[in-house]
Amino acid sequence: MNLYSFARGLVGVIIKPLYRIEVLGKENIPKEGGVLICSNHIDNLDPPVVGVTSPRPIYFMAKAELFKAPILGPILPKINAFPVKRGVNDREALRTALKVLKDGNVLGIFPEGTRSKDGKLGKGLSGVGFFALRTECTVVPCAIIGPYKMFGKLKVVYGKPVQMDTFREEKASADIVTDKIMDSIREILEKYK
Repeated sequence: MNLYSFARGLVGVIIKPLYRIEVLGKENIPKEGGVLICSNHIDNLDPPVVGVTSPRPIYFMAKAELFKAPILGPILPKINAFPVKRGVNDREALRTALKVLKDGNVLGIFPEGTRSKDGKLGKGLSGVGFFALRTECTVVPCAIIGPYKMFGKLKVVYGKPVQMDTFREEKASADIVTDKIMDSIREILEKYK
């Protein structure tokens, strides 16, 4: 058993009952091929929550500062995380993310780029549209519906894939695609809140 599987199992055993997580729409995540899971971002626990509720292992970008932390830093690469420098055009992170998708793996991304301070869905950054357009991946919107409250109830909903064919054929801009993905997340939030 690798560290990712062990950590996923351990974290799942702790947080699933703690937040009484209900998962809907797992069948919308294809069993194989590159998948881009795009989720809203309301708490620091969002990456592990998406990680333990997805039926497939997920790679996540994490802010570069975390990789310098004494205990966490050396563990992150072993649990499918890779660094991204925030506030700059980080070409290395872009290349890594594209490779994850082109190799047929799952990339989890929070298009807002940072946690929402008021719990409302913010504007998505164009990077998510860039990844969706530059690969043949399936784009799956995801909504985490909180709040995070011990023994409360947290819902994670994976929506139907966003149809990308027309956007790719028309060579749509990354911003337009990002807006479409954010609209899909918003629809899930409104439907299941």
